[in-house]
Amino acid sequence: MVVGELAHERDLMIIGGGPGGYHAAIRAAQLGQTVTLIEKEALGGVCLNKGCIPSKVFTEGAAKLASLRKADQFGIESESIHFNLKKLQAHKVKMIHQLRKSIASLCKANKVELLNGSAFFLSEDRIGVENGDQYDVYRFKHAIIATGGSPTVNAKVEIDHERILNIWSMTNLEMIPEKLVIFGSDYIALEIAMAYHTFGSQVTLLIEQEDLLFDYSINRELKRVFKKNGINIIRNAVISAVSADENHVSIHLEKEEILTCTHMFVSKGQTPNVENLGINRMGIEMTESGFIQVNKQCQTSMPAIYAIGDVTEGPALAAKAIRQGKAAAEAIAGISTEVDFRFLPIAVHTLPPIASVGLTEQEAYEQGYQVNTGQFSLTSNGFAALRGERDGFIKVITDKESHLILGMHMIGYGAIELITSGVFTLEMAARDEDWLFPAYPHPSINESMLEAVEAIKKQSIHIMPEKERFPV
Repeated sequence: MVVGELAHERDLMIIGGGPGGYHAAIRAAQLGQTVTLIEKEALGGVCLNKGCIPSKVFTEGAAKLASLRKADQFGIESESIHFNLKKLQAHKVKMIHQLRKSIASLCKANKVELLNGSAFFLSEDRIGVENGDQYDVYRFKHAIIATGGSPTVNAKVEIDHERILNIWSMTNLEMIPEKLVIFGSDYIALEIAMAYHTFGSQVTLLIEQEDLLFDYSINRELKRVFKKNGINIIRNAVISAVSADENHVSIHLEKEEILTCTHMFVSKGQTPNVENLGINRMGIEMTESGFIQVNKQCQTSMPAIYAIGDVTEGPALAAKAIRQGKAAAEAIAGISTEVDFRFLPIAVHTLPPIASVGLTEQEAYEQGYQVNTGQFSLTSNGFAALRGERDGFIKVITDKESHLILGMHMIGYGAIELITSGVFTLEMAARDEDWLFPAYPHPSINESMLEAVEAIKKQSIHIMPEKERFPV
């Protein structure tokens, strides 16, 4: 076909069927757009098929296994508990297929046209789509780039997907590694560390910086939990070379230390999938880091073209892509909207889980706030105690002058579900008094959030009062 000979007309073309892409497609269809969604591999993108969902199946499996090992206190007796990796793998595949089918059904119900193929821009209003021998040209009024990212490549670590793995292959292993070294400190690295430790691996975590990446109180608690579980952390790790044979991986660190393991997992973030899209030829503006530059409506330097998700700067999180996808669809439909990720929640499915939103204590000081903090240990929460989930705490950071809540940080049972309350708190510019007024369900972990706020004012009922100091 000669370009320009025939072009199918569409309102909106979306390249990429991951969380951002299909949310954008369905939202645009709700708003009356004629939508075509193009995915070259499988619906759901990397998140569903290779990343978030597979890893969360593993973390959930680890959580259930850990819970069973503590079930004796509830009178649940078992002579032995056997973990079957093949069954977990089968469950993972089943869940991926079910969720992928659900996305396809939702798209069909919303009259979103699904195309399989590789898409690239021919001009500022045309896209070519190749699928084997078939090639079609589409003229669009608007387009959204949602092509996601790929695991960042480290020049000194060659991924072979057998002994040296990334997130795309780690959850495909057919055996539990005897000794697993993890290179990275992002949420995926931490989740894999805890999951495989629970499954029986001896785990070592290599991080390039001095400490983990959360509020320092969370870092301290997480390191305590890791130490209790026998997970070793090597800080300021710089890899000089990695080699693998049929049975082992040798990791050479710059301090002349050599680590030997059976498997290595590398999690060093995402690189945006912007190659072969033709956007450089069109002159779409990029950031210095190689991401597509967008405004608060996710619009690129070409007004008819938008970009969302991992191809834009910011955390490589599905939550970000989903919000951007909806905002882009609404902006295209003429609705006044924008994205603001100041209060983007971070969730890590470790054991115990971690959740965070807003400023850390360090960041609050650096931004010039007079800081107050309140912290409540789950050890003192009755519901956490009866569940046998005493590890962790909830920490609240406020501005001493205005009493505005600046950040909430949690590690412990229920943290990921509870953090939404923290998001609402920050979005609505709540003060500590707004947390003190309501009644809270009892018994529940929710009460720990209240007592963390009460701790700021020394009103917490379940924190022992400080002993009075008398002069000697």
